[in-house]
Amino acid sequence: MAEPVKGSRIKFSQLPATLIIGGIIVGLLLCVALLSFVWTPYDPIALNVRDRYLPIGSEGYLLGTDKFGRDVLTQIMMGARNSLFVSVVSTLVSLMIGTLLGLYVAAAGKRTQSIISRAVDVGVAIPGILIALVLATAIGPGNMAAITAIIIWFIPVSARVVIGPAVQVLSQDYIEAAFGYGRKKWFVLFNHVLPNISSTIIVQASVMFAAAILIEAALSFLGVGAQSPIASWGRTLKEAQPLMEIAPSLMVVPGLAIVLAVLGFNLLGDGLRAYLDPQQTRKR
Repeated sequence: MAEPVKGSRIKFSQLPATLIIGGIIVGLLLCVALLSFVWTPYDPIALNVRDRYLPIGSEGYLLGTDKFGRDVLTQIMMGARNSLFVSVVSTLVSLMIGTLLGLYVAAAGKRTQSIISRAVDVGVAIPGILIALVLATAIGPGNMAAITAIIIWFIPVSARVVIGPAVQVLSQDYIEAAFGYGRKKWFVLFNHVLPNISSTIIVQASVMFAAAILIEAALSFLGVGAQSPIASWGRTLKEAQPLMEIAPSLMVVPGLAIVLAVLGFNLLGDGLRAYLDPQQTRKR
């Protein structure tokens, strides 16, 4: 048995700062979302008109209350749960489909590659919000419309990210040797190509999480995302927009939550890119 390589353990001080900061922000967001399943300061749908528009730091209401007297902290916690649900489902489904499509295109003939690559480019160019508006008209507004729209938009994005690196790996000599030994195409793709591009997929997943949270908030703000009584950061922003002069904190708090969530996943993606592929980072 080979001896373990000395110094192979990961030291915390060697991790990129962006990876640490992004991981902390994403970890806190995940903890808040999970905590909302078992505890919230108040009932998320309970109304208390007498306590409307209380400012941040009011007794019993850490982040104040909205126009219905609902606790803003509770709404933020429930919104975090909804944002993560939409982003996780849409990102994982689109990554699985997009990765399979990208692997297929990379192993196909040049003519097939050219045709499908052009179709992928067209799919990337179509705005996800436009897709969501069409779906909302067809199936009605809600999380399902938002998730479906994000999946449709993210599939070509995922495929395009996979195609290039997969083609590079397929051009290596050991891949030709594997085919020479009689290995089937999908065996080579899953056992040799996919492990070599997994770092690229992981980094792309973190970026897609950030984009999905932002898109979900935008769709909810436009009225085609999560519907009441489901809490959403985007819908909270929309409801607070006419009240900016009366209670500006109602816009600041959910807006800050969206910014921190997107920033956290983007920093995590940059940190993972620097850690998993330091040579590529030095070239930039």
